[in-house]
Amino acid sequence: MKRSVRMYAVERNTARQILFDPTLFDYSRSGLKPGEIPKQLGFSGFNVLFHTNWEDDRAVFQGASYFRAVDASGQYGMSQRGLAIDTGMARPEEFPDFVAFYLQKPAPESTLLTVYALLDSPSVTGAYRFIIDVASTLVMDVDFTLYPRRRIERLGIAPGTSMYLVGENDHRVADDWRPQIHDSDGLQMHTGVGEWIWRPLTNPAHLQVNSYLDDNPRGFGLMQRDHNFADYQDDGVWYDRRPSCWVAPKGAWGKGAVMLVEIPTIDETMDNIVAFWNPAEEIVPGRDYSYGYRLYWCRENPFASRLGHVQATRDGIGGIVGQKRSEFSWRFVIDFVGGDLPMLVASDKVRAVVSTSQGQVQLVSARPLLPLKGWRAMFDLVPGEAVEPINLRLFLQLDGQALTETWIYQYTPPPLAVQRSYVQT
Repeated sequence: MKRSVRMYAVERNTARQILFDPTLFDYSRSGLKPGEIPKQLGFSGFNVLFHTNWEDDRAVFQGASYFRAVDASGQYGMSQRGLAIDTGMARPEEFPDFVAFYLQKPAPESTLLTVYALLDSPSVTGAYRFIIDVASTLVMDVDFTLYPRRRIERLGIAPGTSMYLVGENDHRVADDWRPQIHDSDGLQMHTGVGEWIWRPLTNPAHLQVNSYLDDNPRGFGLMQRDHNFADYQDDGVWYDRRPSCWVAPKGAWGKGAVMLVEIPTIDETMDNIVAFWNPAEEIVPGRDYSYGYRLYWCRENPFASRLGHVQATRDGIGGIVGQKRSEFSWRFVIDFVGGDLPMLVASDKVRAVVSTSQGQVQLVSARPLLPLKGWRAMFDLVPGEAVEPINLRLFLQLDGQALTETWIYQYTPPPLAVQRSYVQT
């Protein structure tokens, strides 16, 4: 953090600036001496402690407009931002700063903390209010108004930032001893018409930007569904404990799109995933734009549907074992659990409904997955020598009724030379 922020305490409707003083901090483990710290250095942000535990953070606001919080596990993971501008475009994105925070003194023994913040950047200024409710699922009630200084081409509302290096569906990192490395493993969406969608994250070879059009979305968020330690084997940073963050809009947001930006990375210290709401309306100076939403820092989505949901996505070379491959195909295996799936029997005519934007779908199947009390869908995709990204959709159906949320995916076939190398003559 290269810029300091102003801090104020609000009590009895009066704001008093909190002046920086090096003696307020413990530098014993930093290698620095208090006398060497400039008295005008300033604050870089603040963290939130709760009166039941004065040792462990519950939330922190630090770095541009970044902030994050924990659930009952006490483990930090992904971050949220106050605003995103021109993210995923050909030019560098703009990072607005929170330049001042006003902390309202809470009532004794209260679970609520109200924070007001001023945001500023070359393109926009804004006023924010956060009402933070500390609980096992920590909730932030956010309201803000923006005042653009110039036209903004791509505005990101409620942007979440996370990291995805390798998972069950990604084979790019094969030399790490840990089987999975990620803060989030999927983007979940609840559309305006009520459809639940799960989009597994990827670590792509090239920058990927996808827009999922919607009208008055009911919610979206970068989620960490896999909480099984054995799937990570990391007892240092505990990826299995990382919280999800669900965005629940307040009021009607109108038309726009949930945008997902996936950036290639070879390092788990880089946040390479961004998801946000991009309104369809033009953002121009001379107007103000107000939004409200709630953030749920959680282990499980508090608004989860009654449908079965995706537990895992796996992929690999397709074809029939023991038979020569006359063409290149790629196999997708999607495991669903929950909902009504545990009550079904093998004789139920469950059908995997698959669609693709290009190529052919083959060997489609759906069968019980007894160890998980769920069902497994499987299919092969034959790209037909396509090399551009292909969009896939799948859900399980019984008697014309959806049993599960909709799985969507973007698969980029390998170069033609690689595809042809799998063909056996």
